[in-house]
Amino acid sequence: MEHEQVIAVLGATGRQGGAVARHLLADGRRVLALTRTPESQASGALRSAGAEVVRCDMDDVNSLLRAFTGAYGVYSVQNPMIAGHDGEIRQGRNVADAAKAAGVKHVVYGSAGPGLRGTGVDSWDSKLIITEHLRASGIPLTVLRPTAFMELMTDKDFYPPVSVWHVMPKLAGAQTPIPWLAVDDLGAIAARAFAEPRQFVGAELPLAAEFRSIAECRKAAALTGRSTRGFPMPVRLFERFVGKDLTTMWRWLADNPVPADPAATARLLDHVTTVEEFLAKPSRATST
Repeated sequence: MEHEQVIAVLGATGRQGGAVARHLLADGRRVLALTRTPESQASGALRSAGAEVVRCDMDDVNSLLRAFTGAYGVYSVQNPMIAGHDGEIRQGRNVADAAKAAGVKHVVYGSAGPGLRGTGVDSWDSKLIITEHLRASGIPLTVLRPTAFMELMTDKDFYPPVSVWHVMPKLAGAQTPIPWLAVDDLGAIAARAFAEPRQFVGAELPLAAEFRSIAECRKAAALTGRSTRGFPMPVRLFERFVGKDLTTMWRWLADNPVPADPAATARLLDHVTTVEEFLAKPSRATST
């Protein structure tokens, strides 16, 4: 019966949504892949894998309501790099309102960060606001909170030679333990949350496969032959390109431990991806 229930996945052609959709499809679930770009190559791959792909705009509540009608569950994630701080909040609230109106039975929300107020990190604060709105709606909710995706070390869209291998160690510290998680593991956890709602509804889960410093990640990358040569760039110039959210985040991580337990994350997965295992894999090219 549960495999006949539709799960609507937002951002399905992006990293998080794509990982969630792939794991749901592998589990035999019916997936409604929601995206702004149904004509993209990533959308075509989802169709080939068995998903129904539908154009959807999170800035349009009616678009969301049409997509959610008849769906059992929704995976919600917003991209602040595209929508901006206010846009992310607006879209997250729109998803909650549309899910409530459509009678969705379970929302799994892709949040991020330590779940603490006062960090000064806009992209973490916005997710706290969205979580509050989801809870206030009364929709059965699961919140997933990774902090740093391993893809930051490999994906070209993140410019790792500048960001992770150069600016991040300058601000966070080369020896500071960072809580890493592979996006694919998040997808597996989200799929399990939909499969086992009694265990996951009401849960807020900080996620980390392991805490590893940038210096340790450099050593792991060297064993795979990956280059970790930093591309020198002044912090102020980096901020001109990407804003101050990332640099504020990395400065915060330098002085504040993230409350996440890798053992708890490992219990949610058949196998947790280590930094070494992740870096040994070919990079996955993803547009959003």
